[in-house]
Amino acid sequence: VQLQASGGGLVQAGGSLRLSCAAPGSTIRDYGVGWFRQAPGNERDFVAAISWILGTTYHGESVKGRFTISRDNAKNAVHLQMNSLKPEDTAVYYCAGDRGFSIRPDDYVYWGQGTQVTVSS
Repeated sequence: VQLQASGGGLVQAGGSLRLSCAAPGSTIRDYGVGWFRQAPGNERDFVAAISWILGTTYHGESVKGRFTISRDNAKNAVHLQMNSLKPEDTAVYYCAGDRGFSIRPDDYVYWGQGTQVTVSS
């Protein structure tokens, strides 16, 4: 399964971005999808996940109330809507897929290439 993350960019603090994770050639609703982020010198941190059966969602504490993960089955994609962005949200954002539902990056088999999000103060 190939995953493609897109939608990153440069935004001012307080602004919004929507990231998308597409799976060309596959049906992304058949997989649980997680978003992770990694800033320079840091480990890859969990952001949000959505399960593949019930669409259950879970968001990390640092983004709860600001970010929302959702499925768009018509576009075969999973989105991460990011509002009220802060400079500390600056990182490369990765989407990952697997049959399970997890907040641990090691539990995911399939990974996208990452998209850079930069939030200026």
